[in-house]
Parts: sequence; structure tokens; C-alpha cells
Amino acid sequence: MKKKKSIKNWSKSDRPREKLMNKGIESLSDSELIAILLGSGNNNQSAVDLARDVLDSCENNLNALGKQTYTDLMSFRGIGEAKAISIVAALELGKRRKIQDVISQKKITSSKDIFNYFQPLLVDKNFEEFWIVLLNNSNIIIDIIRTSQGGTTGTVIDIKLIMKDALNRLAQGIILVHNHPSGNIKPSNSDIKITNKIKQAAAFFDINLLDHVIIGNSTYFSFADEDHLL
Repeated sequence: MKKKKSIKNWSKSDRPREKLMNKGIESLSDSELIAILLGSGNNNQSAVDLARDVLDSCENNLNALGKQTYTDLMSFRGIGEAKAISIVAALELGKRRKIQDVISQKKITSSKDIFNYFQPLLVDKNFEEFWIVLLNNSNIIIDIIRTSQGGTTGTVIDIKLIMKDALNRLAQGIILVHNHPSGNIKPSNSDIKITNKIKQAAAFFDINLLDHVIIGNSTYFSFADEDHLL
């Protein structure tokens, strides 16, 4: 068996840590960034080689990697509990940073704003979640509330609770948001049906249903943009 060549024996310009310090973090590949988190590989692989295997298992997709639990990562030889938790924690910090950037905007001007807010929040979920965004008459966010959490193909939505939240916060507008873990953003018949029911209920209280946005992995469907709000 060919013995691995340790990163310590690599040219300094190729070592991930030295490369980061000398050339900047943007110069590192995804596998090199993960290798820094790992710190070391196993008997047959360097940290970079091990990181490449991890990424390969997720088709080199960081969103797919974000759906892995620390126990999933521990299935790789050379990744114990501490290393696995470090990777999961780093991915979570990246997600929260992106969310904070969008939260600071506060005003919703398009469906793209909703997607930018919720995509990092929902992309790693293996189950459906249903959220409502409550707005004032200037489309400034009053509150964002998760109303239900379900399985991989659906979640129970209680219209009475949605209206209660909207009325308690004196919302003038509502935007509905939920994710499709499959990545397929086409609205189902039940999606269309619940949207129309909530629109009718909101209208009774002079509250506008402004949109219903379905979040996929890297794209979204907007009922408003597609003229699906009857």
C-alpha cells in the first residue's frame, strides 16, 4: 500500500493554512477549507484527501453537506466526534451569518428578498416547515413566525393560528413561506388550496396576502410572480 504524503511534507505554498495566511482565504478550495477544520486525515489520506471524499459523497455541493449530521460525518474513517461537530458548527455559522445580513434589510421589496432570507434557513431541512412573514403597510417586517413543522412531504397548517398571529401583531400584509425538501418547487394541489383559503381568511380582516413562496434547494416559486394568487 502506498504511504500517504503528509501535508507537512507539502510545499508551503500548497499547505491550506499557509496558503490562507499568504494568499488569503479566497484562494482556498472548499476541500482545503474543510481540511483546516479536520486538522488531520487518517492513516491513508491527508486531511485534504479526506475532505475531498466528504465533498464527493455530497456531489461537491455545500448545501448537501449542510444536511449531513455529525453522526453522518463520523462514518468517514478519520473523522471522530470532535471533527464532525467542528464541520457542522462551521456550516451553521455560515448560514447564520447570511441570515443576519438579510435581517438587517427589514423591508421586503420582492419575492427575491424572501428567498434570500429563507433559503439559508430552510435549505438544510429534510422536512417541511411553514412560516409566515408579517408586514406593516410599508412592507416593513413586523415579525417572522414558524407556524408548523412536518414530514418530508407535508406539514399541518392551522389557518386560525395564522390569523391569530396576524391580528395580534396588527399586520397589514402576510407572506407565506414553506420549503420542499425534494427541491421540486412546483406547488402541489394542497399548496394552492391552502393559499386560497388563507387569502380568503385574511381578506375578511382587511389583511393582504402578498405572496406564497416555495423554497427549493437553490431556487424558488412565487405565487405572486406567477399570477397564482386568485
